[in-house]
Amino acid sequence: MLKVEGVDQYYGGSHILRNLSFEAQVGEVTVILGRNGVGKTTLLKSLMGVVPVQTGTIALDGKDITRDTPYRRVRLGVGYVPQGREIFGRLTVQDNLRMGLAYKKGGTPIPHQLFELFPVLEQMMVRRGGDLSGGQQQQLAIGRALAANPKLLILDEPTEGIQPSIIKDIGRVIRGLADHGMNGRKMAIVLVEQYYDFAAELADRYLVMERGEIIRRGRGKDMQADGVRRLMSI
Repeated sequence: MLKVEGVDQYYGGSHILRNLSFEAQVGEVTVILGRNGVGKTTLLKSLMGVVPVQTGTIALDGKDITRDTPYRRVRLGVGYVPQGREIFGRLTVQDNLRMGLAYKKGGTPIPHQLFELFPVLEQMMVRRGGDLSGGQQQQLAIGRALAANPKLLILDEPTEGIQPSIIKDIGRVIRGLADHGMNGRKMAIVLVEQYYDFAAELADRYLVMERGEIIRRGRGKDMQADGVRRLMSI
């Protein structure tokens, strides 16, 4: 579903991403791990077109999207959940979810599957997003990204600042989306995460980043044998 080849990114004179290449397959969770400052969020912003890549290519479902705008990528089937959630605090839950349908025809209904995944959102449709708890806001941010039923879902540290019970719920949803999608069509998931146990439980494939490079990659089931936890702590 996603193919990244030879991507480089610079901020000023700093070389942030260095010749990154990887793939994310339909029906799998690809986890990207690494300490703070190694370029994980920059990579996701590059995948979304928020920052342009200097060299390399990004393809979605066989189509080159390297120079496409963020809104064009959303139309093509990319959903993005940014770090820190970035919901609209003064808008209601309903209006936040409708923002995920902004490019659809007026009157397009919010998919009922969202409320099966996150029942609390249906219960709080008329509450303002800023009045929700951190965990509820994270569910809202994921729901907003899912509203348009993307092919590829990109999540940037969805466990950050979230209580353990909600982390478990979010993990179940991510696994279910990879396996079944929202309407029986499997999704490709790219998950940036620092919480090792959460990542290890979900990962079908993993990548470890250090100083803008991928220094190790493999199958999720091999993370312990490959010493990934140790790499995270170095």
